[in-house]
Amino acid sequence: MSFANLKRSSDTLTQKLVQELNKLNSPQQDRGADDRFWQPSVDKAGNGYAVIRFLPAPDKEDVPFVRVWDHGFQGTGGWYIENSLTTLGQKDPVSEYNSQLWNTGNKADQDQVRKQKRRLTYISNIYVINDPANPDNEGKTFLYKYGKKIFDKLNDLMNPQFQDERPVNPFDLWKGANFKLKIRKADGYRNYDKSEFDTPAPLFDDDDRLERIWTQEHSLQDFLTPKHFKSYDELKVRLDKVLGLSGGASQPRTIAEETPPWNEAPTASAPQFKERPAPAIQAADDEDVDLEFFKRLADED
Repeated sequence: MSFANLKRSSDTLTQKLVQELNKLNSPQQDRGADDRFWQPSVDKAGNGYAVIRFLPAPDKEDVPFVRVWDHGFQGTGGWYIENSLTTLGQKDPVSEYNSQLWNTGNKADQDQVRKQKRRLTYISNIYVINDPANPDNEGKTFLYKYGKKIFDKLNDLMNPQFQDERPVNPFDLWKGANFKLKIRKADGYRNYDKSEFDTPAPLFDDDDRLERIWTQEHSLQDFLTPKHFKSYDELKVRLDKVLGLSGGASQPRTIAEETPPWNEAPTASAPQFKERPAPAIQAADDEDVDLEFFKRLADED
């Protein structure tokens, strides 16, 4: 494009840029994202609201959520956006490299580790009751990715701390509770602290309707199958490129030998949801990242 054409196209380019920014601010309509997933929308101030219901485990599955660890960081050679093999209880090159950096005791190395730490994501099936920003989503079943802050609210409902509170299974169609998702921006990140569960009640009084919703659920265990993870060697090549490493062979360690706090060994998901406290440098739950967008950047390197 010549400079003259650039000048003539100023208004058109501005409109295109605004459209792209709107896409970034509306993940529901972003670049070829998996339409099985629902994401809450926020306004220009970063506020959002929706009412959803967490659904029970799909047919032939036992647990209504899965946990997936991933890494997302940028180096001199581009972006590294990959699922971590530690999700499957296997050795992962980023975990190993982070262990080596941390054990140097060097502050700069440990700061780098914090930037490259694993992030924990949960995936569940949900039913959308109220979505003011996207009414077309209401009355439909979706997959939903969420972080530790929301999982803690599910856990707290299942395992109340006080004697006058009774346990509630938030995934139950009859005795569960609707979840009022309230999003606000705090310190530059999305914050979910004001989100809360409503009074326990059936999602609907019609069992036939509930059965139709249940049969529309998506498999969760599918996200723990090998097709969603690259091999160790593929991840090592990618890591070396992104960080500009020599690519020399390192001696992989077992999960049990990975002692630094960001590499808590994965444990099997349990329906009672009792988990150890989050590591001190665990990724903040409020750091919402458009992984599809950054994945494209990484693939284009």
